[in-house]
Amino acid sequence: MSQEYIPPKVWKQEANNGGQFANINRPSAGSTHEKSLPKGQHPFQLYSLATPNGVKVTVMFEELLALGIKEAEYNAHLIKITEGDQFSSGFVEINPNSKIPALIDNSEGDSIRVFESGSILLYLAEKFNSFLPKEIEKKTEVLNWLFWQMGSAPYLGGGFGHFYNYAPEKIKYCIDRFTMETKRQLDVLDKNLENRKYIAGDEYTIADIAIWPWYGVLVQGNLYNAEEFIDAKSYKNLLRWAKLIGERPAVRRGVVVNRVWGDEGQQLPERHSEEDFKKIILEKK
Repeated sequence: MSQEYIPPKVWKQEANNGGQFANINRPSAGSTHEKSLPKGQHPFQLYSLATPNGVKVTVMFEELLALGIKEAEYNAHLIKITEGDQFSSGFVEINPNSKIPALIDNSEGDSIRVFESGSILLYLAEKFNSFLPKEIEKKTEVLNWLFWQMGSAPYLGGGFGHFYNYAPEKIKYCIDRFTMETKRQLDVLDKNLENRKYIAGDEYTIADIAIWPWYGVLVQGNLYNAEEFIDAKSYKNLLRWAKLIGERPAVRRGVVVNRVWGDEGQQLPERHSEEDFKKIILEKK
């Protein structure tokens, strides 16, 4: 048993606190260096990385383009979070919270900044009248699940994912605590999908786009390598839904944008036009 940690009266950050992201974590906000962001020719400038939160937005853009909405063309610029790109002056100007993804919309005359993945999905859905029902009851149900995801994902990513996959020390209490909560959330989704094709009903919406990169990818074994540990096969309704979403052509395109790890054939560090997808192999998940 490790020695019990006794919290100090006033907490102070230790220089070597361990963990994969120790070199960029800090208890203060603001930029650490001056650097402007690149700009492309399209109305939308996305600054991101293909983490689950980043994938939400690239999938959304690809789904909009698949509908034939040419006004949704975008440039996707790579933000290397392990190198601290999110702390540049240019990025902090768009998102003072220094988290990806961050978006600039230049189509309205004055540039509009949008940050937080859920806010970006809602912004684009309302702007293009897509993937969000107009009827108040159906729209509210979609928003229920969108905000559920935004509130729940920190337990999955920052809790379970961190202590199970990234923490330098395996702490039983932490892993047990967050595994229990993750499995409860998976059960919430599985029960919801028992009599529904999609998360909010019979219609594919931003609720599906928000939830799939986290929970769908997790039960398919492509997040934290934890599918056996969490007994993913027991969530049959969730697995059915995850497969359905993962087979969408726009999803298969969106997951590779701003991706810089794994199979090189599945990496598209930056996306500036549809032609860029000719460089990679789009596989069904």
